[in-house]
Amino acid sequence: MTMTALVGARIRAGNIWHEEHALVVSNGNIKALVSANALPDNVSVQRLDGGMLLPGFIDTQVNGGGGVLFNDQPTVEGITAIVEAHRKFGTTAMLPTLISDDLDVIAKAVAAVDDAIKAGVPGIVGIHIEGPFLNAGKHGIHDSQKFRLLDDEAISLLSSLKYGRTLVTLAPELAPPGAIAALVKGGVIVAAGHTLATYDDMKRAINEGLSGVTHLFNAMTQMDSRAPGVVGASLDSDLVCGIIVDGHHVHPASLRAAYRAKGSNGLMLVTDAMPTVGSPIKEFTVSETHVTASEGMLRSGDGTLAGSDLDMASAVRNCVQLMQTDLGSASRMASATPAEFLGLGHAHGQIAAGFRADLVHLDDRLNVRNVWIAGKNA
Repeated sequence: MTMTALVGARIRAGNIWHEEHALVVSNGNIKALVSANALPDNVSVQRLDGGMLLPGFIDTQVNGGGGVLFNDQPTVEGITAIVEAHRKFGTTAMLPTLISDDLDVIAKAVAAVDDAIKAGVPGIVGIHIEGPFLNAGKHGIHDSQKFRLLDDEAISLLSSLKYGRTLVTLAPELAPPGAIAALVKGGVIVAAGHTLATYDDMKRAINEGLSGVTHLFNAMTQMDSRAPGVVGASLDSDLVCGIIVDGHHVHPASLRAAYRAKGSNGLMLVTDAMPTVGSPIKEFTVSETHVTASEGMLRSGDGTLAGSDLDMASAVRNCVQLMQTDLGSASRMASATPAEFLGLGHAHGQIAAGFRADLVHLDDRLNVRNVWIAGKNA
């Protein structure tokens, strides 16, 4: 049994920073956290030059990367290009995300994710299907011509992934009674997004098993004094809310308010990344809509935000700077909270004995220096 000890960085484990410790990794898993002066004799040592060792980042909303949009390449090759682009930014687990499309494209995407997981593509833990069961009044960059009602055929398809987790974003007010419960019964995690739902709509959906919100504040009803909307329901419940911390999607004051209301257990960082991440390209198309990258933003010709040019390492840095959290809380929003939301909290998202050795090493400026997936340098 080969054991490797990572030595020389502060280690975030058990919500505590551990100084002068070593992390022992064996066969893809974390074996122990020990004093750097008490290493076993049969361990090889990998020395890290300062910085911090954190759990690897988990991104539940990745539309693309490396020049690839998942909708355009719902294949193992497309998925591999996307995960490789995000890996260098500390993402060790992700859900490739399909924007609203026809059912046959959804079927291809589901099959591709199953094939990628079977083939052992590192970092794929499921799929996020964002639409087409959305409200045209909050379509964003989605093609509303693709929108459709959630029926039995769609529920069966959305529940068909054999490996990994399935997350579905839908507009709760348009879901027929019992549809969300049927998805949850089929093993699907359901989130609200691109929606004009009222507070009461959200409460009904929560009673059926709705457990998340997709990109809090964006493409949803806001909180008013007598109409709390989706934002109010999100802050007034145990829903786990994805949030895009890029400085463009959500004002820093709103970020801080959400953090005060939800804490690091109720918010998870997402990128909503598009093909520009990890790629030199500055423009692409979504369906037939042309999108251009400029000053850190992605916009269509009419000015609509079109996903993001964000990576997870930048999201963590932005949490510290814009949301004004400590690094430990930012780390939790990037790792443990999404892991628990996906039902993977028993093996992912923490540095602890028995967990997968999915790790990211940051320098003191919070730039990525090393990444490991299942104990292997990525």
